[in-house]
Amino acid sequence: MTAAAIFSDRIGRIEISATMAVTAEAAKLRAQGAKLVDFGAGEPHFATPQHIKDAAIEAIQNNFSKYTVVAGIPELRKAIVERHAQDFGSSYSPDEAIFSTGGKLAIFNAIQVLVDHGDEVIVPVPYWVSYKDIVQYAGGTCVFLETNEAENFRITAEAVERAITPETKAILLNSPSNPSGAVISPKDLERIVHLAHERGIWLLLDECYVYLQYTGALVSGGSFTDAKEHIVVLGSLSKTYAMTGWRAGFALAPKPVIAAMTKLQSQSTSSPTSMVQKAAIAALSSSQACVGEMRADYLKLRDRILGRLQEIPGITCTRPEGAFYVYPNVKQYLGKAGVGTAMELSKRLLNEAHVVTVPGEAFGTDEHIRLAYAVSHADVDEGLDRMKGFFAKL
Repeated sequence: MTAAAIFSDRIGRIEISATMAVTAEAAKLRAQGAKLVDFGAGEPHFATPQHIKDAAIEAIQNNFSKYTVVAGIPELRKAIVERHAQDFGSSYSPDEAIFSTGGKLAIFNAIQVLVDHGDEVIVPVPYWVSYKDIVQYAGGTCVFLETNEAENFRITAEAVERAITPETKAILLNSPSNPSGAVISPKDLERIVHLAHERGIWLLLDECYVYLQYTGALVSGGSFTDAKEHIVVLGSLSKTYAMTGWRAGFALAPKPVIAAMTKLQSQSTSSPTSMVQKAAIAALSSSQACVGEMRADYLKLRDRILGRLQEIPGITCTRPEGAFYVYPNVKQYLGKAGVGTAMELSKRLLNEAHVVTVPGEAFGTDEHIRLAYAVSHADVDEGLDRMKGFFAKL
């Protein structure tokens, strides 16, 4: 019996996450004793702040380890909406919020309840690796919106409007962007919000890196309260508070959307991890000084890695305005010494220079590699030294 006959059609519409595949290959080399510099999976190099860990430990000691309500305990949903209102001027009630086992699950659930077969979802390129597969798993069709590298991969309201068709059900935006670090300007974001609202199109805003902006005041799509009927804000504590392994994500949306996401969550993961919910309350409700401290270091790391990339002839790179990624263009090296694709280049960097990167094909482009610079300053220098030596030999 063939695999096609065994498995469902929907599982055939998706692929293994490229970043997880890179992580697996790197793990094999580590097991063999290789000393890698890991610019692969985007994960803060900081430890989770102590007060957040303490809250989880206290929850465990107090036996707060039973099932909870599916959408998250009321005090957590209250903390989510209050944090968001304080930082962005939004206006959500606790029953317009859901806590999920990671930001990716919030995105998955939102798309599953809003997108059906034949629906189109506008997705700017480059895109986060999972968007395409999550949309396709729901039966939707991605309409890829190309952006201009010369303009820093900027997403404009005009470009979004041109991509809309009668079949457009949703627009999926990520700002700051993974992988490019591009940030949608407040003016364009406002225009896109109202464009979607006027046309009855769902605007899904992945704001995983919203606190890691380097361009001034922080802006969320949830700030535009007059259009909230068609907005789904998708958030995560993973990057903001260095809580990746805790799996802590959330969504803010109209009550019917949250109710549908809760129904889906009830039949999949059920309630989020109980002690993680207590840790999340501590993260959201306590001093936010740790967020500013981490953001300041990411900014230093960004400037450091950009400076080191400039030392490699033939490589160009846009200047990220947020998140903790650089997305250098390596076109000048493709076709040299048997390196035909960015995928092949990443593999050789891993095996020959022991530097972990993610190829641009995972994000919808053919001439780039992604480096996550959420590492130590020493690792930035070591990794770029190795890359400089590698490219000099091509």
